[in-house]
Amino acid sequence: MGDDNGGGGGSAGVVAVLVIFVIIVLVVVFAFRGRLFGGGSQKIDVNVTAPAPSK
Repeated sequence: MGDDNGGGGGSAGVVAVLVIFVIIVLVVVFAFRGRLFGGGSQKIDVNVTAPAPSK
């Protein structure tokens, strides 16, 4: 009777660690989703020309 001594604290700690781990995995997947799912590198064509010298 009321002599639990925080027995649920251990499982709550495990759940907290698992939730943090899942959040980290989701952030990593979100950050690298382009590379993971075949996005590869994007080639951007930038045409840079120097202006003609004035005389």
